[in-house]
Formats: sequence, C-alpha cells, structure tokens
Amino acid sequence: MKYIMTVLLIGLILPDCFAQNELRVGMGINFGSTPSLKDYVNQIAGYDELGSFSSSVIFSGEYDYAVTQSYDLGLEVGYLLNSVTFSTFGTYDFSYHIIMPTVTSYYVIRGEGYNFKFGGGIGPRLVSADESLPATPSATNYTSTGFGFLLRVAGNTRLGDNFYAYISGDLRYDLNGEPKNGDKYLMNNATHEKVNLDTFSAGVSLGVTFTF
Repeated sequence: MKYIMTVLLIGLILPDCFAQNELRVGMGINFGSTPSLKDYVNQIAGYDELGSFSSSVIFSGEYDYAVTQSYDLGLEVGYLLNSVTFSTFGTYDFSYHIIMPTVTSYYVIRGEGYNFKFGGGIGPRLVSADESLPATPSATNYTSTGFGFLLRVAGNTRLGDNFYAYISGDLRYDLNGEPKNGDKYLMNNATHEKVNLDTFSAGVSLGVTFTF
C-alpha cells in the first residue's frame, strides 16, 4: 500500500515539476544570402548595388512548454523586415516583410538560474513585398508563401524571480517562394527567370523570457 501511494504521489508531483511555461520576446539581426533577389536588384541598378549578403531585422515571440526535464516543445512567430533603396534617374525601393510561424523543439540543459537549449523547427513563411519603380507613382505589392527551417542554440540567465535574459544564435534556410501580383511575377529581364526570395541566413537575437 505504501508503495502504491508513493508511486501515485510521484506521478502527481512530476508533471508539476516539468510543466513549466516560458514566454519570450526578442529582437535580432540576420545576415542572409538571397541570390535571386540580389541578381534582380543589380540588373535594375546596372551595377552591384546589393552584395552577396545583406542584413535584416527580425522581431520574434515564442511560447515553450517543458514536456520533460530535458525536452521543450514550442511555437515561435517571427517578423522579418528588409529593404533595398537606391537612386538611378529616380528612386527605386524594394521592401518586404515575412511572417514566420515555426514549431520548435529543444533539448534543454537546466541549472540553478539558467538553461541552455539546442534544437530548431519548421514552419510556413508568408511574404509580402512592395516594389516602387522610379517612374511609378505607387508601389506594387507582391505576395508568396513558402516554408523554412531553423537551427538554434539559446541560453537564458535569470534576472529576477521569473525573468530571464535571453540570447540565441540561429541558422535559417527559408524557401520563401516567388512573389507575384495576381498572375504577374517579378521577372529578372537579364536571365528571363522568376525572382524568388529563398534565403540562407545566420543571426543573433536578444530578448527577455518570463516563466510561469
């Protein structure tokens, strides 16, 4: 009887120990290569306006649930912003944002006042891009959908009872698709190919985490 009671008590206590929730918000910088966009912008400019790598800003929020002592499952929503602007007989502007929901999973090392996470995830990518040509009075909007992959190493260090400082290093490969407006695609006139926003990137993010 004592043995049965002990097992039941452990069964009741362990879920509470592991059922830790985390909410995180953060901001980061990504350095990415988008070859198709680079070729497209440079053929419009007539020179190498856009290099092999460019920087973008990403805002993100994530909810994680501690399934076990060493395994977290979560959902992140990222919002990436990037733009290219130059003047050649007028101002050219290409700006886009990407909404990036990602289902994440992590192996977690927990300690007193800190944790380290190793993992990644996958999810859809929702793209909206606006292009303003020198002689065009208004921007044309192009959209596409795709999916992306994420690899991450992250750490949390306690600042207060339930607050932690957050830092992560990310690798991303996003197949963002070929933006279009109706049936009209962005086309590279030099290569006669549709433009895509597929990107390989590395980045660093900082933020805060709240646990409950």
